[in-house]
Amino acid sequence: MQEGPTTVFGGTDFLGRAVVRELVEAGRPVRIASRHPSLPAWREPGDRVEAMTCDIRDEAQVAAALEGSTAAINAVSLYVEQPRAGLTFTAIHERAAGRLAGMAWEAGISRLVHVSGIGADARSPSAYVRARAAGEQAVLEAMPKATLLRLGVLFGPDDALLANLARLVRLPLVPLFGRGATRLQPVHVDDVARAAARLTATRPVERRLFELGGPEVLTYRELVERVAAQLERHPRLLPLPFFAWRLAATLLSPLPSPPLTRDQVLLMQRDNLADPDAGSFADLGIMPRTLHDSLPRCLAKD
Repeated sequence: MQEGPTTVFGGTDFLGRAVVRELVEAGRPVRIASRHPSLPAWREPGDRVEAMTCDIRDEAQVAAALEGSTAAINAVSLYVEQPRAGLTFTAIHERAAGRLAGMAWEAGISRLVHVSGIGADARSPSAYVRARAAGEQAVLEAMPKATLLRLGVLFGPDDALLANLARLVRLPLVPLFGRGATRLQPVHVDDVARAAARLTATRPVERRLFELGGPEVLTYRELVERVAAQLERHPRLLPLPFFAWRLAATLLSPLPSPPLTRDQVLLMQRDNLADPDAGSFADLGIMPRTLHDSLPRCLAKD
């Protein structure tokens, strides 16, 4: 029996693009489901990859994207809400995620990977984090054997994290979140893509919860210093209390696409580290790459 496609929801976003490439390079058929679909420029004759329009909130479009699939990956992301467009954390990360899982189950798809974030907590003061936790619960209620893939902060070529830091360190003064002591575990997007591919394979690993962080734990200050050193910049690092960041986020909130949100500030107030008791790269036979070794290539354009 011929293998059906693995549908990647959010397949044109930063993580989704890496997942699609990993699957295609593994010789598997892939269906990209996105609000603004496009085929990857790197595809070659013989690559089994297709793209279709799919808004994860639209049941008919989700059903069409799932038709004939043997596996699905929900990599849809939303970090800044746009309420007027109906793009809220609850709508995307909770309601749509749960509905997608239920529709996948009804379609006979047994392999579903739901991408979430390390630290998902229903009691969090962050609406984003609460929605992530509620989304996980909704997915498991619809499909108890779905795999939850919680991620640390992603990095890689053309990412948002390192690109933003590269712009910041060109300034003479770089403000830090608090004292810059928040600990992070940056994880390379290609390593996560490889994990997602293995978790949707014909014989996937039996564990249902994975928390993926890279092999290095860095404070935010150390992360800024690493980027500055790579670019041979020497800005002064200025600790800035979190109440000042919250005030700035409040003042910026009326903008259509604010560069800073309250949820982003709240996220930077807590360490973002993988739980050692959850599934890891080691369980998947993957050796994740370090930020130290990846930084030159990631910042090559800068």
